[in-house]
This record gives sequence, structure tokens and C-alpha cells, in this order.
Amino acid sequence: MNNCTYLIKILSLAVIFGAFSIQSSWAQSGQDAVGKLDKGHKVGVWEYYGLTTTGERVVIQRYDHDAHKLLYYRPAAVTTYHAELSPGDWQYVRPDQPPLFIGGSPVLAGYISKLIYPQAALDRHTEGIVVVTLRIDTLGRASDYRLTKHVSTECDEAALKVARNIPQAWVPARMGSHAIAVEYELPFNFKLR
Repeated sequence: MNNCTYLIKILSLAVIFGAFSIQSSWAQSGQDAVGKLDKGHKVGVWEYYGLTTTGERVVIQRYDHDAHKLLYYRPAAVTTYHAELSPGDWQYVRPDQPPLFIGGSPVLAGYISKLIYPQAALDRHTEGIVVVTLRIDTLGRASDYRLTKHVSTECDEAALKVARNIPQAWVPARMGSHAIAVEYELPFNFKLR
């Protein structure tokens, strides 16, 4: 057996037994994201896609999962947030960069869609929108989940449960070059069809 064939067989066995990690391209259902996986984890730069109001598919975020850094985001509607500009100084502002969920609204909506309509609320034909407000700190960590709009005990609890199970995948808001803590509202719609 020549040396080249021997080396190829050793490399093949090493790959089979996991001695080397293999990176592969990956796309979420509907081609919402494109990037590479290494042992099931996102690595390198990923592009996340969404649709414009005219239905055009566009890049809404580019995120470097190795550096944990947002490289690009497509600005959406200007929104005002309750923000902590300095310790204890909360004001309503329009940040230069809003708080962002890695992957954008389509990925966040996927987690929100895990909401289960409570049977008791269905039986009573309860409808409405529950709003869960949370704080996203300067490191992009979500905490302080609270209800700011109620519908019923069952719906409120279901919305809080889903909100608390959303992964910690936030990019903090920014004013100038500084990250700021903001309050972020997540609406959960309970509507009978």
C-alpha cells in the first residue's frame, strides 16, 4: 500500500470516529438562515433572512457566532424603548441600535409560536393579548419578566412560561458606542379562530 492511500484511510477513520470536526453548511426551514455548524453548534458568520413588506427576501442580520458580534442588521421601524441611560436613570429613548434577537423577528416568532392556548381559557372563550415585559441588559441577557397586559390567569401564565423559555440570544441596544439596558415587550395573542 502506498503512503498516499494509507494516509487517506487513516484520515477517513479519524473522520468516522470524530477525531476531526466537520463543518457543514446549514439552512433553517424556509432558508431563513445560512451558516456553518460544527458539532451541532453555529460557528462563524451566519446570515439571517426575512421578508420586506413587498415580500422580497433580504438579509436582516449578519452575526459572527465565534466573536459573539453583530456585524449587520437591517433597520426596521423606529421604536422608543424605556432605557437605563445611566445607573437608575430610566428614560424613553430611540436607541441608535435597538435590542435585537439573534436571527431576527422570524426566529423570535418561532419561539413565541410555541404558545399553547390553555384549555380553561378555550372553554371560557377567553381572547386577548398578553404582554410580557422583560429587561435586556448591557450584555444582552434577558431578566425581570413581568406582565404588563393581562388577559386571564391561565393565558398570563402560559405567556410567561414561553417568554422565560426563549433562549438568551439577545444583542443589547446601543446609544452611540455604549450598550444600554432596555425594557422589551413581547406580545402573545390569544385568539380563537
